[in-house]
Amino acid sequence: MPLTRKRAAFFDVDNTLVRGSTIYFLGRGMYQRGFFTKADISRYVLANLRFKLTGTEKQEEILRFQNAATDFIGGHNVAEIKEIGEAIYDEFVSPALWQGTIAIANEHSARGEEVWLVTAAPEDMAKLISARLGFTGAIGSKAAVKDGMYTGEMNGPLLHGKEKAMAIEELALERGFDLSECYAYSDSNNDLPLLQAVGHPSAINPDAILRLRALREGWPIHDFRRMRFINRLLGPIVSRVAALGTFLSFRRRSR
Repeated sequence: MPLTRKRAAFFDVDNTLVRGSTIYFLGRGMYQRGFFTKADISRYVLANLRFKLTGTEKQEEILRFQNAATDFIGGHNVAEIKEIGEAIYDEFVSPALWQGTIAIANEHSARGEEVWLVTAAPEDMAKLISARLGFTGAIGSKAAVKDGMYTGEMNGPLLHGKEKAMAIEELALERGFDLSECYAYSDSNNDLPLLQAVGHPSAINPDAILRLRALREGWPIHDFRRMRFINRLLGPIVSRVAALGTFLSFRRRSR
């Protein structure tokens, strides 16, 4: 009998599984509980916005976002933040879940495939979300801990871009996955390394660049946004533009 290849499905979190930013929900909940000021959360929001707008490879922006993403939990007890995270999940994260994405994940689970979250958000929060949804596990950015307290620093790099691909490659070695048989889902062009690391990539609620890439490559596209009717109207136009670009590129290569 042929050996059965182990398969897994990897899901980005922000805007793929959850509407919005997981770490922003965490920050908002902590602010409401008096952990820090509006100025503190504003610095994070600004860093997050700059990070989203400036793209993947600008290391100074990655570092700025990385610092902002860990500073606000620095000095707080790990157990205390976990308890707050549970409440924040119920208050903010659960109502913002894309049910369509959960349905896709559950289909993988029903086939006996592992389901993993892969996110730049703090790993502790990602594991909480994964556990609540009955998924296999989660990989995220690791916040450094000393004597049961968050130090405010990272334990390793921000899990972003190529780091996501490297993380699932390491996980595949540990758990015996054949990545050519695995699946990955994301909304962002920044996650191309993750999507290209597996045999079955898909786009969920894709940004404009990822939509074009998915159309060009023939990847499945799922759009659960309320404005999806606009996407349906624009879809044929985008498809024609993508097809025209591919045709012109082919003609240039043929000359």
